[in-house]
Amino acid sequence: MRQRKIRTAVLGAALVVLAGCGSRAAEQAGATGEVPGAPTARGTATATAPSWTRAAPISIAGVRTADGGRSLQVVADVPDGAGECVRDLRGALESVENGTLYVQVTYETPALDRDSGCTGTRRVEATVKLGDPLGTRRVMVNSRNVYTPAGATPPALRPCDENGCDPTPPRCTSSSYRQAVDDTDIPRHTSWEYRGCDDTWLVLDLSTRMGPVCGEADAGCSSSSVSQRWFYRAETEGWRPVAMNGDAGCAGIHKVLPELPDRLCASLPRLDRD
Repeated sequence: MRQRKIRTAVLGAALVVLAGCGSRAAEQAGATGEVPGAPTARGTATATAPSWTRAAPISIAGVRTADGGRSLQVVADVPDGAGECVRDLRGALESVENGTLYVQVTYETPALDRDSGCTGTRRVEATVKLGDPLGTRRVMVNSRNVYTPAGATPPALRPCDENGCDPTPPRCTSSSYRQAVDDTDIPRHTSWEYRGCDDTWLVLDLSTRMGPVCGEADAGCSSSSVSQRWFYRAETEGWRPVAMNGDAGCAGIHKVLPELPDRLCASLPRLDRD
């Protein structure tokens, strides 16, 4: 009986010692990140390669025809940085439905990885082969941007807006004035002031706010602006800008548009430049 108690006590002590060793081994493994007996590799840190993902352009800047209308050049903004940020740029015709060509532009980029350094932008052109000439059909790019040859100056296509793709007839209405401004080569955040209109002529004063980040109202633009006076002639597809002049009265504009009626320029004030 006494020997049995001695053997039990010795066994209990051995278990305590083993448990203690196990705890110290675990603590050491936790402190060093290593498991006792496992092979180790010291000083061999490896950089993770960026993950390339197929993506669509940040924005579409324009579309124009090429090769006699049998192909399109899609101008797009894509990521840019110190390293390679874009590869395998593709432009493809997906389908043609109800007079609209559905076009897809994609590329591979690691820009979704913050460590890629692809935080800037640059402009590229993707070619889309059509086979048949575009003709009067519209083009939708990436199910988002719609362009039309109607009312456009070839080879460029005209972007459609919230009013649709059909040009607004040249009328003396607010919507027609907005269409005229949209068709003028000026920044998109330009405001306009009506000065005169008839069935043939339109006069608008356009004002563009200046600043490092000019977009929507209160987007960081300064209070200064650049003002221009534009004269438009009515054509089948809408108002067409034909001249600029900021002089008072008719003398200045009649040097370039002698046919402009006096009633549309006689009372024009000199255009102030802010």
